Amino acid sequence: MDKNQSCRQVRLMRQSLFDQGFLDEQFIQLEELQDDANPNFVEEIATSYYRDSYRSLQAIELALEKTPRDFSKLDSYMHQFKGSSSSIGAKKVKAECQQFREYCNAGNGEGCMRTFQALKNEHATLKKRLEAYFQMARQAGPIEASCRPK
Repeated sequence: MDKNQSCRQVRLMRQSLFDQGFLDEQFIQLEELQDDANPNFVEEIATSYYRDSYRSLQAIELALEKTPRDFSKLDSYMHQFKGSSSSIGAKKVKAECQQFREYCNAGNGEGCMRTFQALKNEHATLKKRLEAYFQMARQAGPIEASCRPK
């Protein structure tokens, strides 16, 4: 595959993440911080997010298993997780976090459980999609910077 074709594929894959609602403008802001001195900045931030988010998801899961449920604690955990997700532009994950918090405020344990499963699915799907995107960008090589829209 030539460099122009690689560049085009990177751009198309990136755009699909936005078109399908996985990412929002915060991701673009992270990309703007990436430069030649730190060409993998966005990937490093995403990797850090996923490493930290597993601990958060485990804490939420444990809190959901307790009876009676402490909706205030669950809301606090989810508020923190939503903030982390917002920082990388994880749009669908953030929306599920908001829905979960609304169920917490209503004291709806069933809604929390359902939404938590959806959140974990969105989280895992985004991780796979971002991994594929970053891998393709790495394969495109140094031209990747010129592939990104300004």
